[in-house]
Amino acid sequence: MTLFLLVFWPVLIVLAAVYVWLHARILRRAGHSRLWSLAMLLPGVNIVLIWVFAFADWPALKTSKAIPEIFE
Repeated sequence: MTLFLLVFWPVLIVLAAVYVWLHARILRRAGHSRLWSLAMLLPGVNIVLIWVFAFADWPALKTSKAIPEIFE
């Protein structure tokens, strides 16, 4: 049991850090604050936030001049 806990918690912390880091990169490229990625750790909130960010206007698309007209 002790060996399981010694392995489980470090692995869980590393996976959570990778999860937050990946969401922070996506949100930064979309033009949103990277702090929203911390909310992705809350059960239920993460599903709602994925839907909100998917259908919200992305600030990065408004400021970029390299985007073709079909995406506007």
